Amino acid sequence: MTDKRKNQIAGIAGGLASGLFGGGGGMILLPLLVKWRKLEDRKAFATCVAVILPMCCVSAVVYLWQGRPEPALLWPYLAGGVVGGVIGGMSFEKVPVRILKVIFGLFLLYGGVRYLLW
Repeated sequence: MTDKRKNQIAGIAGGLASGLFGGGGGMILLPLLVKWRKLEDRKAFATCVAVILPMCCVSAVVYLWQGRPEPALLWPYLAGGVVGGVIGGMSFEKVPVRILKVIFGLFLLYGGVRYLLW
């Protein structure tokens, strides 16, 4: 399979996860960036974050167009997300890759268990 085809498949899978699960594209993209593209872990994390933003924006526009979320509920989460994003982005180079992997894995584990049980 060509690199271009792998990129397209990964993008479609990430977009589907983002649209279906609300920002879950990273759980698909990160392993594919490491396995298929052979990206170094830190570059894979950074690339994943950069790709997720446009996918989430597209999903958000679709959800808003369908009238799903109440816009008034969005602002506290957006404000917190901006603060968390700035802190995370500034801390990214200082956190060892092993810890990033553990944190990412714990989020996936928590999300998986939560989806199965609640």
